[in-house]
Amino acid sequence: MALLEIRDVSRRFGDLLALDQVSLSIEAGEFFTLLGPSGCGKTTLLRLIAGFDEPDAGSLWLDGAPLAGIPPERRPVHTVFQSYALFPHMTVAQNVAFPLRMAGAMPDELRERVRATLAQVHLEDKDRAYPHELSGGQKQRVALARGLVGKPRVLLLDEPLGALDAKLRLEMQIELIRLQREVGVTFVFVTHAQVEALALSHRIAVMNAGRIEQVDEPDRLYTAPANRFVTDFIGTSNFMAAEVLPAGRSQDRDQLHLKLCGLGEILAPGMGIAAGTHGSFAIRPEHVRVIGPDHVPELRNHFSGRVRELLYRGDVTVYRIQLGDNGTEKTIEALMANSAPGRARFFEPGQTVQVCWRQDAGLFLHE
Repeated sequence: MALLEIRDVSRRFGDLLALDQVSLSIEAGEFFTLLGPSGCGKTTLLRLIAGFDEPDAGSLWLDGAPLAGIPPERRPVHTVFQSYALFPHMTVAQNVAFPLRMAGAMPDELRERVRATLAQVHLEDKDRAYPHELSGGQKQRVALARGLVGKPRVLLLDEPLGALDAKLRLEMQIELIRLQREVGVTFVFVTHAQVEALALSHRIAVMNAGRIEQVDEPDRLYTAPANRFVTDFIGTSNFMAAEVLPAGRSQDRDQLHLKLCGLGEILAPGMGIAAGTHGSFAIRPEHVRVIGPDHVPELRNHFSGRVRELLYRGDVTVYRIQLGDNGTEKTIEALMANSAPGRARFFEPGQTVQVCWRQDAGLFLHE
């Protein structure tokens, strides 16, 4: 049995259906992320787990027991907020000790637990400091320590890295992975940042408009998204209207033959979809190669185009290339690594180029 079971949970606020029959199973020791755009219901679901709100329908179970009617302070669940929510008049040690004091812990146990937990977050030398004397990353570590000191069964993290700058956010991602692995507590993490979710999680639930679109491991979400929403929300993709054609030569019958609107025919991964089916072909920018007009393409899927614009990002350059003509223009994005030493060399705007991709790249999505 899973540690945390969410069964057909719904929650409505007036005319807004914030959660619509959501069901999830979260395993003990898992780093599980709720990912989705603002307003998709992920924070509402976190509040239900914490006990700050109750569902209109459905149920939540922890360790095989229902959570209905159990107030937040009696649940073995702690929450870490984006705002840290530290008491400014208390030292670091006093902030971390606060949940234990409220639970009536004995002084010796309290001191030992606080000491051990501060050591886990590498703040044992800051025990007498006050919050205003700490950096943003240190405040976040104190909030984590306060959440962990009571040894909860589940630690809820509501956008906990949102207030940090980019470099510190990356450092804290690494710290969260280490901490979760060492303490073994189940983390339920809420974020709208796709890259963060992919980096941190054992599994991710992608939410949209109060429903679960897909639950999967990060690499499966990225490489085998269930539908267009997940494909579009996780990372970046090019979408082209496509129609499935009848199977071609015998050696190609384990792949789809597609006709891209206004461009031509390609081979794509997949099989068993009836000819005449309409949908979209999606391909990631990093799977699209850009070569000069005089190069002979090695790949079967290739088209000529013209560079519209480029965006240099240091390690990579993003190209936007216009394909097709006569009113059928389609812009495709390609991401090229600047891996050669020295200054990067670019295809310039207006230059004719060819784009190509492997026939096992991309995927066909039904309408």
